[in-house]
Amino acid sequence: MTASRFRKKPVEIQAMHLSEPNTPDSVASWCGGRVVGDGVTGHRYSIEIDTLEGTMRADFGDWVIRGVVGEFYPCKPDIFEATYEPVDE
Repeated sequence: MTASRFRKKPVEIQAMHLSEPNTPDSVASWCGGRVVGDGVTGHRYSIEIDTLEGTMRADFGDWVIRGVVGEFYPCKPDIFEATYEPVDE
């Protein structure tokens, strides 16, 4: 048995970058997350987000994405850059 190949359908998402000028409070408010202390990355904060897969953490520099059914989840910057491109308004 061989695996079939699939291509991701083009969809538009909304996202906020957890970096300046966006404040942690504004990103957390947008996605319903919680600002928490973070001693791991060297920054003062992270955001905990309740996702469909459980609680996940967005660190400084990560993107927070609102998916196609309104769900929120964090995305590392390199994955975001490889997967998404800006949409002309």
